[in-house]
Amino acid sequence: MSAELEEFADLVRKSRSIAIFTGAGISTESGIPDFRSPGGLWEKNRPIDFSEFLQSEEARRESWRRKFAMESVLSKAEPNKGHMAISSLYEQGKICAVITQNIDGLHQASGVSDADVIEVHGNTTYAKCLDCATRMELERVKEIFAVDETLPSCEKCGGLIKTATISFGQAMPVEEMRRAAEAALSCDLFVAIGSSLVVYPAAEIPLTAKQAGAPLVILNREPTPLDGYADLVLHREIGETLASVTKL
Repeated sequence: MSAELEEFADLVRKSRSIAIFTGAGISTESGIPDFRSPGGLWEKNRPIDFSEFLQSEEARRESWRRKFAMESVLSKAEPNKGHMAISSLYEQGKICAVITQNIDGLHQASGVSDADVIEVHGNTTYAKCLDCATRMELERVKEIFAVDETLPSCEKCGGLIKTATISFGQAMPVEEMRRAAEAALSCDLFVAIGSSLVVYPAAEIPLTAKQAGAPLVILNREPTPLDGYADLVLHREIGETLASVTKL
């Protein structure tokens, strides 16, 4: 066992209120592609800005085409070693919140209560109305769209239906960002996992914890812009590392 893993495990053992922050890197080990990586989907398909989605029926149709094209990958994804290691710490009562940039719902699937998962970029496993926030299941959207690519509308108020994700140009969710900041301020250890830490304002959350006095650990395969602020940096495979640390 390396010294850095021993140090990580020691920090986890001593902590009673850990805030976990996850990015795409933890879910790639479940087969979900990192859209931002070189050769990723956003390099091949320009992201649809939120203003385009609002203004253009064709943009809305294209967003649903892309969504359903990816559904075969997303629907088969299951929590991996990394998710399960986090879930294990959660079951032990050591985690106060799991803050995630991911939209795949895998933390909840691993056993973390939905109430303790803070999704700062939303969730792609369902849709909702942009006007009244009424939820619509994807199967219902698919039924509607299957008929000549008919665009779904809210069955309650008639508003536009969109996946419950935060698109480029869309405002960050106020309540989720408030809860994430609260967790960062109150935790006694902050662990950023599988995030490039370049997407703001979410990338400010680890710094909030550090400035509040919590040790900051960054676990990511590649260097991040915040490595210099961290108490411990591990450039390692995520699932194996977390599984090893939780067993110590």
